[in-house]
Amino acid sequence: MTRHIAVLGAGLSGLSSAFHLARRCPGSRITLIERNKELGGWVRSRRVELKEENATVLLEAGPRTLRPNAPSVLELVSTIPRLPDWLESSNGWQIHLLALGDQIITVPKSSPAAKARFLYIPPSYGERLSGLQRIPDSLWSLIKSPMSRILVPAVIQEGLKFNNRPQGSTDESVDAFLRRRFGDDFAQIVGSALIHGIYAADSRQISVRSAFAAMWDAEERGWGSLIRGSLFPSKKPTQGIYETGDIPRLMTAASVFSFRDGLQTLTNSLEEYLRRQSHVEIMRDSTVSFIAGDGRDFKITLANGASIAPSHLISALPTPQLYQLLAPSFRGLKPFEYLTVNPTSSVHVVNIVFPGNPSTIHPAGFGYLVPRPPQGYPSSPGEGLGILGTVFDSCSVSAQDISIAEKTGNVNAEFTKLTVMIGGPYPVPQMQAAVSSSDVKQPSPQAEYVQKQLSTHLSQQLPSPIYWGIHSNVHCIPTLLRGHLERMSELRQCLSSRFGDRFQVVGAGVGGVSVGDCVEGGRAAALSLAEY
Repeated sequence: MTRHIAVLGAGLSGLSSAFHLARRCPGSRITLIERNKELGGWVRSRRVELKEENATVLLEAGPRTLRPNAPSVLELVSTIPRLPDWLESSNGWQIHLLALGDQIITVPKSSPAAKARFLYIPPSYGERLSGLQRIPDSLWSLIKSPMSRILVPAVIQEGLKFNNRPQGSTDESVDAFLRRRFGDDFAQIVGSALIHGIYAADSRQISVRSAFAAMWDAEERGWGSLIRGSLFPSKKPTQGIYETGDIPRLMTAASVFSFRDGLQTLTNSLEEYLRRQSHVEIMRDSTVSFIAGDGRDFKITLANGASIAPSHLISALPTPQLYQLLAPSFRGLKPFEYLTVNPTSSVHVVNIVFPGNPSTIHPAGFGYLVPRPPQGYPSSPGEGLGILGTVFDSCSVSAQDISIAEKTGNVNAEFTKLTVMIGGPYPVPQMQAAVSSSDVKQPSPQAEYVQKQLSTHLSQQLPSPIYWGIHSNVHCIPTLLRGHLERMSELRQCLSSRFGDRFQVVGAGVGGVSVGDCVEGGRAAALSLAEY
């Protein structure tokens, strides 16, 4: 009997699952179900025309760059020699790769965007530290930096401290870990800013083993010290076989990479590949309302009353949403309750384009992050929007922008593109899902506030923007609380004992929030079903 595999959710994890299933299970029927009209989840790239500048800019509402350290992602974009005709699919696509190599743009490790990263430290931390501070990347820059008064003592005390991990501890928050090893100032300023940039969350909540497993392991190898642990090689996990072609070699000198038309190039290509496969069905605008299952098949009921009965199931839905859809027979099992443990953060992305060369707006670099206020997060949005960080897009991905006069980049461009992230652990007033200067004549209060804060952060009065846009990503990033890895391990054991490998749960709320984590999770689930 032909297997019928349903994939719920067409974000990065769902698309990755469906793509690898389509490749490895040509004899199976695959149904990809997505409640929205567009696939791709939080990945949203769009071009905006700047008429007065005779140019267009590429703006991202979600993730914007990728690190070349995830083999599952490199596998998707891999370029290889053209396959023999007998190995090609009938539609001319190479059957096992998206072949996106010619669309890649890279940021070299030697560029300012790769080497120069900043923190904006609010005045409430004291005059000696406040302002835009470059994170030292050499001994000389460390000596000259105002941040040396935090970093030098932190490193020295970490190396000299004995093991101070609480006995029996199997996890702790990032903040508690950094305070224990590097001291209060380092955890408060550096640690909180770092978590703002990755998780848009409070570092006092995020699990250190989920966020920075390598630090936890290094502490164990170093008899309680990360610095000592870094002197000993870690045990590298056995890595599977990835069809990455020439991409790793081409990425040797790259710090990060993207695509000329943004990261949506990746999700669009996955969608196009799936659309061309005769054994794959994509159901858009289809909301799942109920999930039930017995020992043989599952039953997926849709909001319109229709249903399907797949033999295998991969859920890439947000875990709280999945829990609400499950039949009582599922929800009665304790491990399924873990799907609701982690809260989520909402991030509001503000894209702003200013007139003038980037060198007149900001220092050359990738951007800056902002630490948690020393007095704690405000209790109401009336106290001001909380800025998590700002990306200097014109310095890192200017190759995405198109100018009739061919004036782009940090040196020649006649405009400057920035992206500001607000929200996360900060309270934010009710905002539209998306609004821009193309839609309204007057700037929104949020756009005006962000521009004012940018002037403060960059120590200058900025000009009126050519363009601004705000995109709200509501409940987009899971906050992986302490004990997350143990809870997910118990959930996987429960699924395996009841369903074998026929029911897989993947996504940012399970295996990690990065693009690489999501793609890898989807790939692993597909390979597990392909071998079942």
